[in-house]
Amino acid sequence: MTSEAVARNGRHPEAEPLDRADLVPVAEEELAFRRPPVLDDPAVERRHRKERLAGALRLFGRFGFEEGVAGHITARDPEFTDHFWVNPFGMSFKHIRVSDLLLVNHDGDVVRGRHRVNRAAFAIHAAVHEARPDVIGAAHSHSVYGKALSATTQTLEPLTQDACAFYEDHGVYADYSGVANDPAEGRNIAAALGGHKAAILRNHGLLTAGSSVDAAAWWFITMERSAQAQLAAKAAGDTVPIGHQDAKLTHGQVGSEFAGWFQFQPLFDQIARSEPDLFD
Repeated sequence: MTSEAVARNGRHPEAEPLDRADLVPVAEEELAFRRPPVLDDPAVERRHRKERLAGALRLFGRFGFEEGVAGHITARDPEFTDHFWVNPFGMSFKHIRVSDLLLVNHDGDVVRGRHRVNRAAFAIHAAVHEARPDVIGAAHSHSVYGKALSATTQTLEPLTQDACAFYEDHGVYADYSGVANDPAEGRNIAAALGGHKAAILRNHGLLTAGSSVDAAAWWFITMERSAQAQLAAKAAGDTVPIGHQDAKLTHGQVGSEFAGWFQFQPLFDQIARSEPDLFD
């Protein structure tokens, strides 16, 4: 309705008069609260994981995590669990569609798709998925602040609430020896990750893993931002870390797999609405 119409009628069509007597608390069970879907059909679950993977890749492109052809996110197949879906080698994150994703077997062969697989993606992700049956999604890219942090002797410190998601929950792989094309290198990286949600790969970048593609992608996004905050804080002067007990408490509040999944949902909503061709 135009401002002129509002002036004539004296009320906006969406105006809602309230009476104090009507201000009754809404029952908790009636409030919307998102939870991960439970999908019993492997084909439906497969499509769901692929959509989240394509959306995560688009978001990585939007956030500037690309460095040429480097970087990859994977999703374990729900039925053939020794296979995973991954972005094609040499395709921009910003252009990835569901139909572009590759299915790769435990030998590194492409069994579904039309492009080559990044050999480093296979070496790293195959090892992570094999070592960690709980991992559905894993993410690695050469983001600017992740690279910068990896080039120092630092780990991620509990300087902020967000960084506490990684408190005592990330490893370090300190033995950079070139592009990780060798499966043995992938196994070493997986060992450095251990049971954590993330690892800093010295002189290389960041690696994250989660029980959903959503969580793995969110851990990477927030770890990159936490690295940025830490580097900025240390450049500005002395820092004040959160104490051990409070950092542990905060880790339990913001570092659960559900928290990682939940934090990703608004971002997926944004990319799904603004770039619906990702579902093609």
